[in-house]
Amino acid sequence: MTTATPSPADRGVETMHAWVQNTYGSPDVLSREATPVPTAGTGQFRVRVAAASVNARDWHIMRGEPRIARLLDRSVFRRKAPTAAIRGTDFAGTVDAVGSDVTGWRPGDRVFGEAVGTLAHYVVVAPETVARIPVGTTFEQAAAIPLAATTALTCLRAADPSPGERILINGGSGGVGTFAIQLATALGLLVTAVCSARNAALARSLGADVTLDYNSEDFCATAERYAVVLDLVGNRAVRALRALVDEGGTLVLSGGGVSGKGRFVGPIGLLIRAQLSSRMPGPRIVIPEAHPTQEMLQELATLISSGALRPVIDHAYRFDEAPDAIRHLETQHARAKVVVTVADQGDRS
Repeated sequence: MTTATPSPADRGVETMHAWVQNTYGSPDVLSREATPVPTAGTGQFRVRVAAASVNARDWHIMRGEPRIARLLDRSVFRRKAPTAAIRGTDFAGTVDAVGSDVTGWRPGDRVFGEAVGTLAHYVVVAPETVARIPVGTTFEQAAAIPLAATTALTCLRAADPSPGERILINGGSGGVGTFAIQLATALGLLVTAVCSARNAALARSLGADVTLDYNSEDFCATAERYAVVLDLVGNRAVRALRALVDEGGTLVLSGGGVSGKGRFVGPIGLLIRAQLSSRMPGPRIVIPEAHPTQEMLQELATLISSGALRPVIDHAYRFDEAPDAIRHLETQHARAKVVVTVADQGDRS
């Protein structure tokens, strides 16, 4: 006779709800489960999550794709399931409990940032990866900021353009792209955004000077040249992208990959080819890696407070619809950010 494993609640452990996966696959593999409420350890504090946002990173990890990543990054991927069972990276919420050796933070502080497993009622974070939410910013707006905006800022810093120079952003209406347009505009750059015709008005409202519809024109076939080309999609050859860059300019590659395509190698193949091409004469190629820091998040918060930057939200889902939020991002070519409101954030089982 088989005895069922007692749940955390049955064992007298205080629990919360979280979206968990125990195998790779579509959003259908995610299940809402009761899991132990995490405890803030030394140098940490716990946040009651009010909202989270989803990123391409979430569906890549959810599906275990590209599959070569299961061999290359064992900190994130195991053979049959991710290392961390709870999905989500971005969050916004309220400090709930503070561990030892933490100063400057107290329960009730409104914060946003990055952590592991944010599609949950509570998450434990390190102060180094969070900042205070700007006054007047909603939890949903704050949750849209961390990964996407820090990626955009990291990419622009890596390119190091000068005011008045021209930049082309492939993927201008996506989560990172909408922040990149605004940040590039704030730097005084002349922005050309590649997006669909339905998103052209959004791109222009964020500061794009020119929009190119990828459905009706091949932006790589143009005679135009740019000081910076920022590729956020990964659907063009390195040679074609590099040909768009002025001599002395910079090609910046970040992320990319389309669900259902390139399942084995995906954008990793593009990045490998880019590293090989970077050894050849021609424009510089950089592949920056974004790491959230409190300093960077505070800088973004200041830009939001000044009105120079605003999070754009495509759709907000309820907590019980979290798999639909990832499905939307993965299959619907979502514009800007997709967020999840944790409506029952204070509930504990």
